[in-house]
Amino acid sequence: MIEVKELTKRYGGTTAVKDLTFTVRPGRVTGFLGPNGSGKSTTLRAILGLDKPTSGTVTIEGRPFRDRPRGLRHVGSLLDAHDVHGGRSAAAHLSALARGNGIPRSRVDEVLQEVGLAEVGRRRIGGFSLGMKQRLGIASALLGDPPVLLFDEPLNGLDPEGVRWVRELFGRLAAEGRTVFVSSHLMSEMEHTADQLVVIGRGELLAAESLAEFSARGTRQNVTVTTPAATTLRDLLTAEGAAVHVDGERLTVTGLTAVRTGEIARRHDLPLHELATRSASLEEAFMELTADRVQFPGGEPR
Repeated sequence: MIEVKELTKRYGGTTAVKDLTFTVRPGRVTGFLGPNGSGKSTTLRAILGLDKPTSGTVTIEGRPFRDRPRGLRHVGSLLDAHDVHGGRSAAAHLSALARGNGIPRSRVDEVLQEVGLAEVGRRRIGGFSLGMKQRLGIASALLGDPPVLLFDEPLNGLDPEGVRWVRELFGRLAAEGRTVFVSSHLMSEMEHTADQLVVIGRGELLAAESLAEFSARGTRQNVTVTTPAATTLRDLLTAEGAAVHVDGERLTVTGLTAVRTGEIARRHDLPLHELATRSASLEEAFMELTADRVQFPGGEPR
């Protein structure tokens, strides 16, 4: 379990994280979300003891991570897939980590096999694609068979098959009773991966709840309609004040309920093949909640 209590971190006159409190529990995948500049990276670094809090505490299984010798046996993490020596082989990289953490050499071959890099384990990392480096980073996190795992943007560079593999891996790790904390900007993937969410904006906590509870925050609801009389129904609904998007025989209606939409179609004897209410997606709920917490609207400057 990860416990963050009243965490504040300042860099000079800039407050990156302010009075942040949340708990990441075992047995589930917890997604960590926030706009650019929200303090996610600072929080992850504080959890791993890489940045010292200005105030507040961060503990893993009741102790600061810095107090744990042979840390990979307690916490596995992937913060930056590029942070490896390109001249080493994957096996040599993992072997060095194993020696420094008192982990049996046999684990190197096991994790290379698990992440799909067994056949390239003796190749130099400098020739790896980003997706292969991501897999190596995940192998490093798994090396000590730890109860707590942290991943920062683990899906970058992965193809669809790799994304599905990571999704299944995280689910299995959580099912084994481990604490799995995943920071990502890919809302669609969090929708398929996370059970719980921690959402921050400008260094402050915005939400800590289940995926379903968070998605229900979205106020926008659309009605989807399928009808061979799409154009006629569009005109009728628009006259009632609705906003309507037409794609062939499918309409997406905003501003009217499904009941009202059905009544209008029935009154004019228009056939309906589908009529359903679609609640806000995770991304829509996230955008609504963080709309006034975005530090760099339109994307972070580079």
